[in-house]
Amino acid sequence: MALVLVSGGLDSVTLIYYLKKVSHKKDLQIIFFDYNQRAYPEERYCISMISQILKVPVSYVDFGFLSDFSTSMINNIGGKEGIFNKENLENVKDSRDSNQIWWVPARNSLFLLASLAKAESIFIKKRKCNDIYIGLKSEGSAPMKDTTQEFIEEINKLVYYSVNSGKFRFIAPFIDKDKDEIIKIGDKLGLPFHFTYSCYISNGFQRRNKVKIPIHCGQCSNCLQRKKAFYWANVQDPSVYLK
Repeated sequence: MALVLVSGGLDSVTLIYYLKKVSHKKDLQIIFFDYNQRAYPEERYCISMISQILKVPVSYVDFGFLSDFSTSMINNIGGKEGIFNKENLENVKDSRDSNQIWWVPARNSLFLLASLAKAESIFIKKRKCNDIYIGLKSEGSAPMKDTTQEFIEEINKLVYYSVNSGKFRFIAPFIDKDKDEIIKIGDKLGLPFHFTYSCYISNGFQRRNKVKIPIHCGQCSNCLQRKKAFYWANVQDPSVYLK
């Protein structure tokens, strides 16, 4: 069995496709966290579509409390945008300093430990162990600390002391891969890229050939990375961008 953290983005959706179609993992289960992120409608829609296509169930986890701690542009805080808004997106550069704009405090650590609790619960009830997969990728020269191989190694050390039953691992198969490499993998697997969402903010949907497709802003650092990755992968980008 395997639990897979899926946000609806390129990396995590490619990961669930890879585990299903290449690794032939059985009893897969998607875990999706609602932490009051601004892109929640688009992310949840993509998750629902991928779940239907792959016939993989989803556990939806309410992590709304996390937005109470956050100053990130990613979050809605008290029903309002974070400390940064759409108007200043053009002034945001993808650098180590700008990471703070998107940083949600301890997000990946909390997500993984919550998933570990889910895995232990399943083991106690069914005596089945679940490895826990996360779609982290190479972030180049300016990574956030919780997107590195070192992070995965260190948080795995917590597992033994965090559970009372079962043996579990946190696994990040794409940790050494660049985004264009992940897109190439997804392309070979027939991944429906139009049902993935990378944008940090919510922009609604557009209908294309009677299919609802989420709209990307085209300006935030994640959108820019998405555009560049499709270009360098030499794969057609079916995304809808505002700019």
